Amino acid sequence: MKIFVNGASGKVSQNVIQELLEAGHEVFAGTRFPEKGEKKTGVTWVVSDASAPEKGLEVLEKVDAAFFIAPPGFTNQYEILSPWIEKAKQVKLKKVVLMTAMGVEFAPDEAPFRKTEILLEKSGLNWNIIRPNWFMQNFHTFWIAGILSDKKIYFPAGNAKTSFIDSRDISSTAAKLLVSGDKFASQAFVLTGTKSLTHDEVASIISKHTGLKIEYVNVSPEDFKKGLLSGGVPEDYASFLVIIAGALRDGHSEAITDSVQKITGKSPISFDKYAEDNKNAWLVS
Repeated sequence: MKIFVNGASGKVSQNVIQELLEAGHEVFAGTRFPEKGEKKTGVTWVVSDASAPEKGLEVLEKVDAAFFIAPPGFTNQYEILSPWIEKAKQVKLKKVVLMTAMGVEFAPDEAPFRKTEILLEKSGLNWNIIRPNWFMQNFHTFWIAGILSDKKIYFPAGNAKTSFIDSRDISSTAAKLLVSGDKFASQAFVLTGTKSLTHDEVASIISKHTGLKIEYVNVSPEDFKKGLLSGGVPEDYASFLVIIAGALRDGHSEAITDSVQKITGKSPISFDKYAEDNKNAWLVS
């Protein structure tokens, strides 16, 4: 198959591309700067820009399926992705997989992510929506500054548990769905790990694998937002993160599903495995 993957410079899409290539498919990889894309057999780099969502749509005329993802830092997901879904309808793609987030199905219909989901659900296409829980990878990317500087995880989660998922499992699930034909047609899946953990438990696991003494600090939503803003996160996206962190704190991220196992045939990666694989990120001096 020929498959378009947007957000190709991000970790989820990078791994989707790799899995598709290993399975023998051809990929059109969408990114703001296609000229910077790594040259690989089977990959054609094309333009896909969240700040110019009408740009590059014609690539869908060349492919059989598409994976759509809104890049982090943007809250206008409908504006970014709706032109692509409309083009997918026009060219009658065989399959579209859209990644949103756990809990989006409970959002008001006018919320950008839910509005995007509804557009796809009503498109007449063979679609799947994947709604992953909070990424394990956040701990060595978005939240890493506090760990490196203070040996602290600063987050407003209270004692709530979260069934964190490794982004590699998200990619594997998306890749399988893209080539699954009618097997999972027109279904949405919540993606989680196999165990729910508090942030204190996360700190203990990272401590075990690094030999460091990492602690969790339950900061206020206000202080969390200040930290995001000081790190360069846009105001609207910082506010969005505060809202979904509140949902986590209220217990809405604890549920565990078997979706990864059902679709990929593999058990999700454990937090222990994630921490072992990425321990060097926390050992930077």
